[in-house]
Amino acid sequence: MNGNNAKQKIAVSIDHFRMDFGKKTVIKDLSFDVYKGEVFGFLGSNGSGKTTTIRALLGIYQPTDGKLLIDGKPFSVASGIKLGYLPEERGFYKKETVIDVMIYFGRLKGLTKDEAKTSAEAYLNRVKLIDKANVKIDKLSGGQQQKIQLGITIMDNPELLILDEPTKGFDPVNRRLLMDIIEEHQRAGVTVIFVTHQMEEVERLCDRIVLLKDGVARAYGTVSDVKKKFGDASLDDIFIKIYGDENEQSEEVL
Repeated sequence: MNGNNAKQKIAVSIDHFRMDFGKKTVIKDLSFDVYKGEVFGFLGSNGSGKTTTIRALLGIYQPTDGKLLIDGKPFSVASGIKLGYLPEERGFYKKETVIDVMIYFGRLKGLTKDEAKTSAEAYLNRVKLIDKANVKIDKLSGGQQQKIQLGITIMDNPELLILDEPTKGFDPVNRRLLMDIIEEHQRAGVTVIFVTHQMEEVERLCDRIVLLKDGVARAYGTVSDVKKKFGDASLDDIFIKIYGDENEQSEEVL
């Protein structure tokens, strides 16, 4: 986790964001900032508005109202921001080999073929998949494919990482390995937006969090401040409190 020096500049700003799909309002009036160099936990159950917010931030959706900015401007491919996005839905050329797929995506990210190959092999060694380099993607397990997808996401050393459930379905050993990798990037100054349902991951990695329910921020602040706001409850208990009382109308925002 970062100290105060990393919290002087804003990497991502969501300002009074509203998103309507037809007559349905998915995001009501959402505002939060992500500071440069921090790991920011973006939390909430399925359907709470997390994916909608990320897609609007990346320009995939046009917001109904509000501003979503990266480094002070709307995101575009031509903006020059090095961004890595790992969506919850994985996508691969499954009939190609692991190394060929990684080199292909590395070259799309601006690496030379040799740079992409070197980066891919270093990552495969790190996650103990170097023996699978010449195996076709569709022969890998789901967890192995997930590791490859993360490797592609980080291989050009992005400034901003958006990771949507990167450890989903992992056993404890692989979950710890992936968290180690995320921490290494954060220590190198990378900003990370981290979507997860695993509160122990939040406790270990995140400097600050926002917790959404029905498109509204129900908690926002440092992990310790959020806990204090809810009577020093655990994050698991806070999550259950917010989602367990469907009749609760009050909004808790730090």
